[in-house]
Amino acid sequence: MSHRIASVACTSPAGLHRMAYYDWGDPQNPDVVLCVHGLTRNGRDFDVLAQALSSRYRVICPDVVGRGLSDWLSLPMNYVVPQYAADMVNLINQIKPQTLRWVGTSMGGLIAMTYAALLAQASVPAPSLPPARCGQSLPEPFVPITRLVLNDVGPRVQGQSIERITAYLCEPVQFDSFAQAVQYIKTTAASFGPHTDAQWEMLTKHYFVQRDGRWVKHYDPAIAVAFGAITPQWAAAGEAAMWQAFAGIEAPTLVLHGEQSDLLLADTVDAMQRARARVQVHTVKGVGHAPSLLQADQVEVVRAFLQ
Repeated sequence: MSHRIASVACTSPAGLHRMAYYDWGDPQNPDVVLCVHGLTRNGRDFDVLAQALSSRYRVICPDVVGRGLSDWLSLPMNYVVPQYAADMVNLINQIKPQTLRWVGTSMGGLIAMTYAALLAQASVPAPSLPPARCGQSLPEPFVPITRLVLNDVGPRVQGQSIERITAYLCEPVQFDSFAQAVQYIKTTAASFGPHTDAQWEMLTKHYFVQRDGRWVKHYDPAIAVAFGAITPQWAAAGEAAMWQAFAGIEAPTLVLHGEQSDLLLADTVDAMQRARARVQVHTVKGVGHAPSLLQADQVEVVRAFLQ
């Protein structure tokens, strides 16, 4: 089954931008799985999972702004999770699901928790609001997450992982050949665990794009600006907000935990289980940050949980 490509108009303090997304399965299916990728990746990371789920669900895989086919922001400091969550609100309002399941890898999981917090803070319409007239209707309520998969991410993000990510995020890497790009991904994404040559190529071919005869990263290098501006104080405040958001999520949650992850440590996973009921954990052996969701056993764990 192939996908369709569409986009949604979003806003930031700098103006309008377009967020692209890949749409799998029956477009009339009201049961939606939203798959949101990690910091430098894009929606094509979920091709294998989306194919596996698309006979039962409509599967939506966006390119978060600044990545893949989506627009780049004119103000780099707007590359932050609250902006990404606001964009997801626009996307969800456009596709209008009846039920919403969410699979979030790394940053995609932080966006999910922020989206849940936005819903919790949504104001109730004032009693004095006049009734709709002339065929108009009031906006539908925001759609809550009914099942949530957090792929190797939690409210606490380890500092050494941030340092590792920053190191390759800022690299102005270009290659003469696709084979060189594949070797780069094999090195920088070694924590994804063992993969076949075909799978490494799959992880590479949408991460890099060919421009002027060179293979360059398929994201705006300026996403490093806001990421690099994070201070310890901001990080602490962000973690406190994420714990509050996580504690308020009512949906059954599956935490996929890379056994060797440097971003999501075992003590954080334990704390997540203590913070909330209805949290399941599946540890992926021999994998760090983050499980790629290309392996059949990983796909099956997610599929079974979503059902």
